[in-house]
Amino acid sequence: MINILKPFSFLPAVLIMYAIFTLSGQPGETSADLSFKVSYKIVEIKSRLAQEYKDGYQLAYEAELIHGKVRKLAHMTEYFCLAIAVSFPFYVYGLRGIPLMLVAGVICVGFAGLDEYHQSFVAGRGPSKRDVAIDSVGIFFGIIAVRIFCWIFLALMPGKRHKKHS
Repeated sequence: MINILKPFSFLPAVLIMYAIFTLSGQPGETSADLSFKVSYKIVEIKSRLAQEYKDGYQLAYEAELIHGKVRKLAHMTEYFCLAIAVSFPFYVYGLRGIPLMLVAGVICVGFAGLDEYHQSFVAGRGPSKRDVAIDSVGIFFGIIAVRIFCWIFLALMPGKRHKKHS
């Protein structure tokens, strides 16, 4: 039964790829508006927590200041999640160490590059090597997180000794 379900372990990765592809298909203005709303919400929550009483104009100004950073952090976060969703099933299938990093890395960075190319066909968007580099940072940390999590989990399992589980 487990062998039948194993291929479904890649389903989260496919769903995340679909979400990334869909978000990248938004026109530039729509994408910018969405990330600005997130930036605005961040400064609004910060203002409330600090008990600062700022009007909409002040919040919008502060949101504009962090807007670029929020967009780049979103890139890293979505590719961090993708790397986890790609790496974990490979780990379960027995891919470990450097081969895991290479296979998962090539798949995720390749997807990031294809996604940037996809954006060249979307109104108000364009491909960016810088974004692929930012995505790659998230990918690296996602793969490392899976390796650390699995190493700790396997190391703590009583009675199970794996020769090579890093």
